[in-house]
Amino acid sequence: MTTDSEKKAPQGLSRRLFVQSGAATFAGLVLGFHLPANPNRRAEAFAATGTAEGKQGTEAKETRLNTWLRIAPDGLITIYVAKAEMGQGIFTAMPMLIAEELEADWSRIRVEPAPSDAEFNYSGRPFEVTGGSSSVRSTWDVLQRIGATARHLLLAAAAQQWGVPAESLHAEQGHIVHAASGRKAGFGELTATAAALPATALPKELKLKAPSEYKLIGKPMKRLDTPAKVSGKPLFGIDVVVPEMRYGAVRHSPVFGGECANFDALAKAMPAGTSLVKVAGGIIAVADSWFTAKTVVAGLQPKWTQGATEGLSSKDIDKKLRAAASGKNLPVAEARGEPDKALAKAKVKLDAEYSTPFLAHTPMEPLNCTAHVKPDGIELWVGTQSHSLTRFLVSQATQVPQEKIVVHTTYLGGGFGRRAENDMVFEALEASKAVGKPVKLIWSREEDVQHDFYRPATFVKLKAGLGEDGLPVAITGSIAGPSIMKRWTMFGGLPKTGIDGTTVEGLADMKYECPNLRVQACVVDTGVPVGFWRSVGASHNAFYTESFIDELAHAAKQDPYKYRRALLEKSQPRFVKVLDTVARMSNWETPPEKGHFRGIAIAQSFGSIVAEVAEVSVSAEGQPTVHKVWVAVDCGRYVNPDTIAAQMEGGVVYGLSAALRGQITLNKGRVEQSNFHDYTMLAPHEMPEIAVEIVESGEAPGGVGEPGTPPIAPAVTNALFAATGKRIRSLPISNHKLTGGKKS
Repeated sequence: MTTDSEKKAPQGLSRRLFVQSGAATFAGLVLGFHLPANPNRRAEAFAATGTAEGKQGTEAKETRLNTWLRIAPDGLITIYVAKAEMGQGIFTAMPMLIAEELEADWSRIRVEPAPSDAEFNYSGRPFEVTGGSSSVRSTWDVLQRIGATARHLLLAAAAQQWGVPAESLHAEQGHIVHAASGRKAGFGELTATAAALPATALPKELKLKAPSEYKLIGKPMKRLDTPAKVSGKPLFGIDVVVPEMRYGAVRHSPVFGGECANFDALAKAMPAGTSLVKVAGGIIAVADSWFTAKTVVAGLQPKWTQGATEGLSSKDIDKKLRAAASGKNLPVAEARGEPDKALAKAKVKLDAEYSTPFLAHTPMEPLNCTAHVKPDGIELWVGTQSHSLTRFLVSQATQVPQEKIVVHTTYLGGGFGRRAENDMVFEALEASKAVGKPVKLIWSREEDVQHDFYRPATFVKLKAGLGEDGLPVAITGSIAGPSIMKRWTMFGGLPKTGIDGTTVEGLADMKYECPNLRVQACVVDTGVPVGFWRSVGASHNAFYTESFIDELAHAAKQDPYKYRRALLEKSQPRFVKVLDTVARMSNWETPPEKGHFRGIAIAQSFGSIVAEVAEVSVSAEGQPTVHKVWVAVDCGRYVNPDTIAAQMEGGVVYGLSAALRGQITLNKGRVEQSNFHDYTMLAPHEMPEIAVEIVESGEAPGGVGEPGTPPIAPAVTNALFAATGKRIRSLPISNHKLTGGKKS
């Protein structure tokens, strides 16, 4: 779709003056290029830049060379990142892509979050979202071209000033150099001239570096955001303080969908200096401190109406899921061959049922948002995974035009998909509107755990038939669970097929060789809110597929590693290479020390392939310990190897916490867990040693924020089978007694 403004613009030329209302404004000439919403037209924009009316002069001013780049007269380069930094390291990796092509001095780079203006949009889509491990892989080309555009402009500026051909110049460490004369100038000295150049100063085609020429990309770099974080600077949403700010503490109905029935009476009895605000599904106390607000709201006696899950238990949900997965004529997500006939003929048949529970996100930084509803607009300070979506939804709800809504995206103290939601934003808005002042709303950990958008609970039935060689001739599966996408209508919602792609990813598209396959799926509405959780569907489907493949290997009396390899070697060379790497790393074919046992798993998600081996032991009392995890990852072309190692380690910790003990259960419609005492994380002393190795492939960039999570649960449960002889087909592991079987 082409917008009206794009139709009017000359082909290949887009002259534009960028003045950001939500960021710093500059006196002086400002230069930029516009990326059209139509992706097919975006390449043209990099060959089109120009000038617009502005204040010119000889005084030193910072000049914005394009939407995401600013170079000061002293050569300090500021790169604006329109993605959310939530610990995954993109505030370093994304600037590295620009700096590489720009030939910048890395020590002169700083990074800032981009404002929510439409110009700061990499994708050309309506919303810029940080999720799906997509930040680097979806912007790689755009960011390189931004750096190359700026470099060519600076080369042209120096050529004009010195009266030499641009071809005789090169960029190096933040300078433009004329080797023949030894002359050089810092980037900051050339920006004003560069900004005044016509569009014709740029070459028709931008020449990007070959990977062999990279000086930054692929090299370990210290993170740009670390100094500010370790020095305690106020970077996160919970740090925000604005004039006349009040504090809000929320209390929700214990049952999903319940409402406060005695709000008016409660509001009249509020202590002096406090007020009570009604929001969807809850109430907010507003006071001059969060402690006061939390104390007041905790002391109230609200009466709640019955909600959608009144009386519902986890056992009820399990029955629903089992019944749905056993239904006939379920929608088909993937099918090939004739699996029913092949199963009937197979001499060896296996079937298994697996399940996984609801899981909470529990980011370390409690959910929060500071909102100020003013007569002339709205201002928000929030750690959001999509500032543009937040602004759009707020505009839709309040009827305030988007241009009058400013979203300040703070650093996120963890996201994992939870901060793609905006429930805390709408609550803060209601509170600010009610009291007429800015309000910082902070959720307690209890509210966070008991009112999340959880990872869906799912149940799957798997069947397989083995051939004479022990390899599967047919696999069928039927999975049931709540739909995530049904609620996300702005991203397509639930397709007419009735199959939520997030439910079957990692199951319907399994890469193991099998001539006859059928995967079916159905949606079961449990009344429990669900949302995106780190690695989404792959988080449960890797557990299902990798556990089942391990069972097939055992039935075929074959080594689990070699069995997987045999199923992949014909058509999946990247998988084989990753599998071989993790086997080598863990010395798979050499027995571990006495009492230790290993398990293996491999999964693909978000464009990356990750294999993991876990080494475990089980005490005489049945207590499992994970001693070491080896991780091999093929994420294609990558930017910062330090970031990859950190994200693999983080993914393992997150997934291991969930596998060992993570579960959200319901009793009488209420979530039973409430804080870290009963929704526990992996403690430091429980942390296994983790070794990470990157498998080079040179393929298209893949994600790294999430793919480390899916393989860890099956790697551990497969190791526990090796240790005890007991198959774990439901999570968490803590629900199972591991005594008996092999002795450690």
